[in-house]
Amino acid sequence: MIALIRMRLAGFMQTGRAIAPLLAALIVLSVLYGGGQAQAGEAYGVSAAILFVVLAWQSKVLLDVEPDVQRRLGRIAVGGAAKEIAAGLLAAAIAGLPLVLIALALPWVVGGVTTPKAGDPPLSVGIALGVWAHLLLLLPAVALGALASRAVTMQTGRGVAVLVSGIVFAVVFGLKSFPVPWLAPPVMRAARDTVGAAHLPAIAVTTLWGVAWTAIAVAGYGQIRKDRA
Repeated sequence: MIALIRMRLAGFMQTGRAIAPLLAALIVLSVLYGGGQAQAGEAYGVSAAILFVVLAWQSKVLLDVEPDVQRRLGRIAVGGAAKEIAAGLLAAAIAGLPLVLIALALPWVVGGVTTPKAGDPPLSVGIALGVWAHLLLLLPAVALGALASRAVTMQTGRGVAVLVSGIVFAVVFGLKSFPVPWLAPPVMRAARDTVGAAHLPAIAVTTLWGVAWTAIAVAGYGQIRKDRA
């Protein structure tokens, strides 16, 4: 399984498909942080919401790199569908970590974060909330990318439609006025939770929401993949 993860990451890197998501992340985050300074938590919250889009796209790209025949051979090599599916998801999550690190470091390079003033939360709180938001949203981003991958949708156009629809729903359903926001991952909710002081009950709810949504999406992805074995 570890060898299969390494192979998928190597294929993602060596084919050059990692360049486009990386450039996209650098461009959108540079524009975001170049627009002016903000408190660390607020800046990181918006960054996490934007990076969710790039991470979902990158996850789809990584899972689509492997040819269908090679994917079936990999399933046989690791001894079952569950391990092969898990290897792909873990590879996508690992590939997303460098983008998360870039998003956390870039505001300090371009001067996008301001020092706290009187009455503002400490800088350490803003950074901690930013790390939490980025890592939390990495999970549903990988799940959405997997649901949009070729192994599920079978067609490129259909996969793009699933990816774009999932991103749009995450934003629209995340509005405060939407009656059933839990139908989408907590992208906007996580961004709002990073503003101001750390409200632990709200953070706990958002974390459970994100983990539960990811678990359901991954379960659906796994079931579809097994049915098409």
